[in-house]
Amino acid sequence: MISINNLQKKFGARTVLQDMNLQIPAGQATGIVGPNGSGKTTTIKSLLGLVKPTAGEIYIDGKSIEGEWDYRRNIGYMPQVARYPENMTVGELLSFIKAMRGSRTERDSELLSYFNLESEVDKRMRALSGGMRQKVGAILAMMFDPQILIFDEPTAGLDPKSSVRFKQLVHEEKEQGKTVLLTSHIMSEIEELTDYLIFMVEGRIRYHGPMHELMKRQQEQRLESAVAKMMEETAA
Repeated sequence: MISINNLQKKFGARTVLQDMNLQIPAGQATGIVGPNGSGKTTTIKSLLGLVKPTAGEIYIDGKSIEGEWDYRRNIGYMPQVARYPENMTVGELLSFIKAMRGSRTERDSELLSYFNLESEVDKRMRALSGGMRQKVGAILAMMFDPQILIFDEPTAGLDPKSSVRFKQLVHEEKEQGKTVLLTSHIMSEIEELTDYLIFMVEGRIRYHGPMHELMKRQQEQRLESAVAKMMEETAA
């Protein structure tokens, strides 16, 4: 379980996260939604240790992550926009990351086949399309079989076929009991892939709980309509 207690983050005079308190259940898929600038990415970066909170604490499986690094070995992260060494080939990049981790996993080969990237292994990263780079990001996130998976706008740039295959893979990871965190502006994607929802506005959590409860509360059949109604309420 991921526990976030009284988390705050300021960049200068600007407050990005305000008194965030929540429990993210283990073995479930949780969607993080909200308008641009609501604090979704800062929350993720705080979990990854890429942003140091101004105040508050984060616990993973009961242990504080403050000043710790090893916990990240059990997290797979797929950013919305990833930057890789442009002169490396796909194969070189995967081998490099495996060497850094001291891993002999062969899951990268399985995922290359799954995403139909075997023919691209010798291509340099700079030659890849945006969609292909997204697939490489998905492989890097999942190839070490981590227990926590964090996807930030994962299907941005993917063609429909690749998007469907990616979502099938996320379902398989969920069935294995992985903890999945997902941000997306595509509400149908959140509805399809997740069970719990975190709705953020201006750095504050406005809803956290089962997705179906939010739709029931808002008297809507679709998540998109329920979230739109909540955004109207918070803006009023």
